[in-house]
Amino acid sequence: MQRERVSDNVYWFQSEVYAQVTAGAITGPQWAVVIDTLALPEETIEMRSYIEEQLGVPVRYVINTHYHADHSWGNCFFPGATVIASKLCRELIAEKGALSLEAAKKQNPVFKQIKLVLPHLTFGEGTLSLRVGKKTLVMQATPGHSKDGISVLIEEDRVLFAGDAFMSLPYFVDGNPDEMATTIKKIGKMGLENIIQGHGDIILRGEIEEATRENLAYLAAIRKAVKSASKKREPLEALAEINVESCGKSRV
Repeated sequence: MQRERVSDNVYWFQSEVYAQVTAGAITGPQWAVVIDTLALPEETIEMRSYIEEQLGVPVRYVINTHYHADHSWGNCFFPGATVIASKLCRELIAEKGALSLEAAKKQNPVFKQIKLVLPHLTFGEGTLSLRVGKKTLVMQATPGHSKDGISVLIEEDRVLFAGDAFMSLPYFVDGNPDEMATTIKKIGKMGLENIIQGHGDIILRGEIEEATRENLAYLAAIRKAVKSASKKREPLEALAEINVESCGKSRV
């Protein structure tokens, strides 16, 4: 697992095992907030140990940016912590989590350590704020990758933990491409110092404009390619030929 101090009392963690998935921590004088958990139990436990032993504070809150397994299944490794998410995130974990976890356990026994923990505190429209030491965390809806997605802004530092709303390769699983484009535009206009992507490396202030432009162009290229393919004599074959590179991105 990689880790980095982003600013005072703000930390970033990245999996070295699964899809460069990321998580974060914000520490106060007496406790910490974790933003997302990592995909595999051992990495989430390693992150928790670093926060508790090296940074010297227990984890009081865990924020899930969305319900997908690689961001929420580690909730169980923070016993006693209050889990915060959108109302829809809780509903989706309750609806889909058990079946997904059972399937994962059959494929990989490491997931037998996991027990689903639903968010305890949820919010719907608007924002939810949490004060951690001298930091103000503002949670807000950023759908697109998934319909339940939220991001977490560290107001004082202008650092945004975007979850999967912002990634080097935009990817909507059960979300909506129009909502994703709207969210990316919104994030690009927030005047940020850093964007913590749900997967991948930290985006610095000088890189945000270009990253935003590239992501929007990629989504537009997909839409154009799909529209063109749908008009072909064999639309399914034409759709199958569309790839990441033809839409202006790299798989690497």
